[in-house]
Amino acid sequence: MATGTTSVGFEEKLWLAADKLRSNMDAAEYKHVVLGLIFLKYVSDAFTERYDELKAEGYGDEEDRDEYIAQNIFWVPKEARWENIKAHATNADVGEIIDNAMEAIERENDSLKGILTKNYSRQELDKTRLGELVTLFTNIDVGTSAAQEKDVLGRVYEYFLGKFASAEGKLGGEFYTPSCVVRTLVEMIEPFDGQIYDPCCGSGGMFCQSARFVNEHQGNIRNISIFGQESNPTTWKLAKMNLAIRGLEANLGKHNADTFHDDQHKTLKANYILANPPFNISDWGGERLEDDVRWKYGIPPAGNANFAWLQHMISHLNPNGGVAGTVLANGSLSSNTGNEGNIRTNMINGDVVECIVSLPGQLFYSTGIPVSLWIMRRGKTGRSAGRVLFIDARKMGEMIDRRVRELTEDDIQKIASTYQNWRQGKEYEDIQGFCKEATIEEISAQDYILTPGRYVGIEEQEDDGEPFEEKMTRLTSELSKMFNESIRLQGEIKKKLGAIGYEIK
Repeated sequence: MATGTTSVGFEEKLWLAADKLRSNMDAAEYKHVVLGLIFLKYVSDAFTERYDELKAEGYGDEEDRDEYIAQNIFWVPKEARWENIKAHATNADVGEIIDNAMEAIERENDSLKGILTKNYSRQELDKTRLGELVTLFTNIDVGTSAAQEKDVLGRVYEYFLGKFASAEGKLGGEFYTPSCVVRTLVEMIEPFDGQIYDPCCGSGGMFCQSARFVNEHQGNIRNISIFGQESNPTTWKLAKMNLAIRGLEANLGKHNADTFHDDQHKTLKANYILANPPFNISDWGGERLEDDVRWKYGIPPAGNANFAWLQHMISHLNPNGGVAGTVLANGSLSSNTGNEGNIRTNMINGDVVECIVSLPGQLFYSTGIPVSLWIMRRGKTGRSAGRVLFIDARKMGEMIDRRVRELTEDDIQKIASTYQNWRQGKEYEDIQGFCKEATIEEISAQDYILTPGRYVGIEEQEDDGEPFEEKMTRLTSELSKMFNESIRLQGEIKKKLGAIGYEIK
């Protein structure tokens, strides 16, 4: 989600206004109604701005399709422009007009074929509320160059994805990774140029944050190539739209597909991998892949895909320093079930694990399972060769509502800078309770268990200056008073219960 009080206020207001119009439609269905409209407004805004520029110049043809394609702007036919949509906002045919607009845009732009939502005219969708949504979005500038510079639509789109994930609960987690988790991974592995791959890309959040990282560091977005895959057909379309919004070209495969059984990028050796695979999935069809070449470190159990994901990623890394950052359930750090312990041992001895970060709980909308970040690298050199950095970040973050915690920008920078300083041989020192460098021999002594708490220890408590003997005398005295007060209160309660005819024996 976006940071900063001003931007959050804008997005929250927009969400509250849009959510009022939801009526009895569930979040999973409403998501596509809203996000489709936002996308339509975006392409129309960008087109209209260029249209007005050509008209003002006087020597270009504002209806020349090539004038838009050359600027990486989607060509929008007359019937699909927002002015036409807005003109029908209060009419009963508004749904049909929107469907026609979506079809026209797909027809004129090959990269969007089969992607856009085209069922706004269905009977069960309240046309009055749909028209109100059109009116609501009419007053938002999302596709002009000024809006794009501020990433207005990207922020709105990402914010809405997060809110839908919250509303959908566990189901929502299938397409959305909290942006603070994504930003942490991106800041750690720094995908500045080269090939970026996500084998379970959801709605494309990893790619969007990578692009943002490049822009913030004055890089050239054309220096990164995006490759992804997603099995869910609806989520695959969401990712295509999310990337199109930011003008990012991506190869997400010819169609949605299962990464394990229909790898769309078999020959890819990526510089960077960013992923949040589904945790602990048991029905991934592992029994049909026992002889797969990806299982260099051992055959993953058919009942849990965690180590299948890890090995799939390693197999797709460039052998000369390719790095992967992924989220995984904490069980993977210590499990010995179904060959997992042997695989983890072989990965450590093979020196592909570089850093493990324990995250605080309640970061995800979809699960309460504790999770960690794995940073893996092929061809480790320098300080990280033969070593693993452990970071315990479980005490970080702040609650943003009753259910969800979020890492702050300071938290993210502390984790990322600790890792980068250690890896690059800069100023680094072990901090008890937070970070610790461990050799393969030290990890072996811990039976190859990778739980950071085992290595970093307990955070040192500040010395308050009170001598130990005096502190113990004071604390035991206070405890004795509490015990006496407890006995007194029990007597009071028994007396009052006895007065109304109840006796505790």
